[in-house]
Amino acid sequence: MNDLSFKKEVLGTVDQVCEKVAAAIQPIGFGILTRIDFDQKIKEKLNETISRTVILGSCNPKLALEAFRQSTDVALLIPCNIVVRELTKDKVIVEAMRPTKMLNFLKDVSGGAFMENVEKDLERVILSL
Repeated sequence: MNDLSFKKEVLGTVDQVCEKVAAAIQPIGFGILTRIDFDQKIKEKLNETISRTVILGSCNPKLALEAFRQSTDVALLIPCNIVVRELTKDKVIVEAMRPTKMLNFLKDVSGGAFMENVEKDLERVILSL
């Protein structure tokens, strides 16, 4: 693991794991706002082939609203991306940026202990997949 994100290798296909991620983040207040099939877009726009990669735009509306009220610049960082990328036929990696690191871009937004707890919950959920 690195300082910017947390990662977990998971058995299953990209689509299966995307469903697992969507279900797993709900109990901690997150939901999926967007889904980008990144590999398909690269193929469509550039006729290049990359490994199957899906970017799930996730959001915790309560947290997003609280941060937005502190600085409307937070909208530049929403949604929080969770990337599901194929490693082999039945193994993927799930990656998510640490929310506390995203807030480092905004001087006017303080996450404090609340944000650290949200990050711990999100990391726990991703690592439990």
